Amino acid sequence: MPTINSILRELKNVPVDKLEDLYSIIHSLRTNTRKAGRENREILSFAGSFADLSKSDYNDFVEHTKQTRENLFYRNINL
Repeated sequence: MPTINSILRELKNVPVDKLEDLYSIIHSLRTNTRKAGRENREILSFAGSFADLSKSDYNDFVEHTKQTRENLFYRNINL
């Protein structure tokens, strides 16, 4: 795995006319990382959402979800 110092040494050899391209590439990597981090936080905000449900309520929810999926995805459609 490259270190920051080895990357910086390589950056010194980038031609001046390519610096804008390089900046765009680096910026796009940072943007994707931030976006993924935000999405991960949004998803994790649901963690523990079912903690307040009783076991019976949770089982009812799971069964209802299974039935709903079956009705949506395994139905006959006449075209």
